Amino acid sequence: MKPSIFASKCLGFDTCRYNGVTIYDDFIEKLKPHVDYITACPEMEIGLGVPREPVRIVLVKGVRRLKQPATRKDITDLMLERGKAILDNLPEVEGFILKSRSPSCGIKDTKYFPKIEKSAALGRGAGFFGAAVLERFSKHPIEDEGRIKNYRIREHFLTRVFTLARFRGLNPTMSALVRFHTDHKLLLMAYSQKYLKILGSIVANHDKLRLEEVCTRYYEHLLDAMLRPPRYTATINVLMHQYGYFRRLLTPREKKYFFDTLERYRREKVPLSAVLMLINAWIVRYEEEYLARQRFFQPYPEALVEITDSGKGRSSAR
Repeated sequence: MKPSIFASKCLGFDTCRYNGVTIYDDFIEKLKPHVDYITACPEMEIGLGVPREPVRIVLVKGVRRLKQPATRKDITDLMLERGKAILDNLPEVEGFILKSRSPSCGIKDTKYFPKIEKSAALGRGAGFFGAAVLERFSKHPIEDEGRIKNYRIREHFLTRVFTLARFRGLNPTMSALVRFHTDHKLLLMAYSQKYLKILGSIVANHDKLRLEEVCTRYYEHLLDAMLRPPRYTATINVLMHQYGYFRRLLTPREKKYFFDTLERYRREKVPLSAVLMLINAWIVRYEEEYLARQRFFQPYPEALVEITDSGKGRSSAR
């Protein structure tokens, strides 16, 4: 099943920016064959046309308001009502890609100001619709088109949305749930050993709960398990776990090459894929079927694998 992604309509879907410009985004385009997009422009939804006078967030007695300086209109209530209606009518989605710095759709870096007139910004935060998304879907993957250019952030986002989509596409049977959990064990181990145990206990279903309740509990804890990107040390532990399947079969030179490559990954000299290619070769060579099924090796379509990065390191993925 394809993931369903909500995206700001201005990100290449329509000419709905305040200045009538369409924003072409490589990642949005590359993702199109692999996901189902749902789009909206909250500013157009409340009746603002194209082109239109820009809006800004203004603090009024310490309270954020959405105002249009050219007309002096306060459109806060309209935006709050329409934003709620958009989210109320949204079908099930795996994630969001919103427009950065937008007074409506921004999630982190929207400027807010002390007055409606031209002035220096007081700080940055979420836009009005972006804030509503963050509140209602706090455990879902939510990014903007700027942050997602970072390789680690993009990898985390894609891993989450495709994992959630695979879960949504399950046949509602216990055997399907057991298979899903088994195939994602190493991926979950990298994300959180704590939640791997919790999810395993849910699948075991010692309390003999109804299937619907088991699946609901599993989904809720799956969201928690993948909320933060894996630490590279946890990923190394998983790689060592996989190495254990083959250590008696490898030559001393193969072992040395593996540990040298692992050390280079630890020092950020090579990507994770360099280590995974070694293990994948062993999986094929020794016909290790359990590892061959593990989603750790391909959590999202191979066509979306891209090593290029914005230049930021591991810490930027938070």
